[in-house]
Amino acid sequence: MGAKTALFAVTEGDLRRALRGAVRADPAEVLALVRRVHPGYEVTPIGDGWLGDAVYPPDDISYATALAGTVLFCDRRLVHDRPSQLPAHLLRLGADRRIVMHGMHSGSDGLCFAVWENGSLVRSLSISPDGAIGENIGEPYDFERPYWAGERPVGSTLSGDRYPLPFHPLELGEDALRALFGFIVEGRPDPDDVDPQQVPLLGFRVADSTGREPAERDATMKQLLQQMGPPRRYRMMPDGTLQEIGDTGR
Repeated sequence: MGAKTALFAVTEGDLRRALRGAVRADPAEVLALVRRVHPGYEVTPIGDGWLGDAVYPPDDISYATALAGTVLFCDRRLVHDRPSQLPAHLLRLGADRRIVMHGMHSGSDGLCFAVWENGSLVRSLSISPDGAIGENIGEPYDFERPYWAGERPVGSTLSGDRYPLPFHPLELGEDALRALFGFIVEGRPDPDDVDPQQVPLLGFRVADSTGREPAERDATMKQLLQQMGPPRRYRMMPDGTLQEIGDTGR
């Protein structure tokens, strides 16, 4: 799987219906929204995009739209590993509406999603193989139940080890994305799914003028590189298993 998302929406109705009827939003309105969710940052328009291409934008880039009763952001800053810690100014943005967050990353198999209704958190799940369940608040939705019931098991990993979770977070992530946002990024779309390539967005560069965030990202990357061990290589054996190749290549 290569799925990655960083989605945040505030809506007062059916998000699927709003996205299906999407047209290009008013640039001034969307610019004001982006500045509202990123107070103190330098926000500069960079051009248009499509939801299908923007679900996981680069660092410092935000794609957004304002539709009838709905605002949608593709923005990595707005997705939190522990959704319950959503900043207060974002809660105020959707205080009398529904807030929906969805984030997943194929590099870590991490998934988080959450829903607030009228300012109250009703469901939050954050899960990854490394950290297991980081947050599990509220009653699971119907689309989750087959996973928790053991009906979506995971096979062995490439190294032959047992997967550390009873289901794959990215598989649940796609079902959560369809249920909460009305589309998927991998797999076969349903006839009723929104076509994300038909949802226009406006793009912005959102820069931290203090330089703090770029410095923190650089420090985190250096730390990760230091923690990584030497690369491991494998060869496929005649019986279909993988055998690690040593330094000698044997």
